[in-house]
Amino acid sequence: MGICLGTFSKYLDYRQAELPYVLQIIDRTLNLHNFLGSFAPWMLIAVCIAVYSRTPVAAAIHVFLFFAGMVSSYYLYCNFVAGFFPKSYAMIWAGLTILSPFLACICWYAKGKGTIALLLSAGIVSAFINTAFAYGMFYISVSSWLNVIVLLIGVLVLRKPAKEMLTMIGAGIILAVILETLIPFYIW
Repeated sequence: MGICLGTFSKYLDYRQAELPYVLQIIDRTLNLHNFLGSFAPWMLIAVCIAVYSRTPVAAAIHVFLFFAGMVSSYYLYCNFVAGFFPKSYAMIWAGLTILSPFLACICWYAKGKGTIALLLSAGIVSAFINTAFAYGMFYISVSSWLNVIVLLIGVLVLRKPAKEMLTMIGAGIILAVILETLIPFYIW
């Protein structure tokens, strides 16, 4: 699945003008090629894979294999079809691929019960919030409506009982603001 999605993502990005008519309309309407080039959809897929895995080890293996396939096919397409290789971006995604098993284990534990699971879920939600919104002292705006949809799906995937869900979302908002303040560069 990762190989197909990585190839499709780069195909949309590289061949925008040559897409079949239906894909052009979808891409133009949703800005799909930029969406698939961002962090949010891949993070959502990884969270889903991790949360629905049977064990934390299975989550680590499945997410790593997904990212390895996605990243390798994306950059192989870049190099051999598109004729360029963005080394700095490739190194960032390779680093994320190496970290993905550890992060998948954390995501797997977020589906559990208790305070630690709630805090882990809030951390994941905070990352989704930072991909969906741009905000500052006196403003908040939607970065991408597709990322808002990803945020909503992420919250549903991490669903908890009503009281814990409100706590998770509230803590996610607070943590998102803290992360945005502490991290001096844009990673979302």
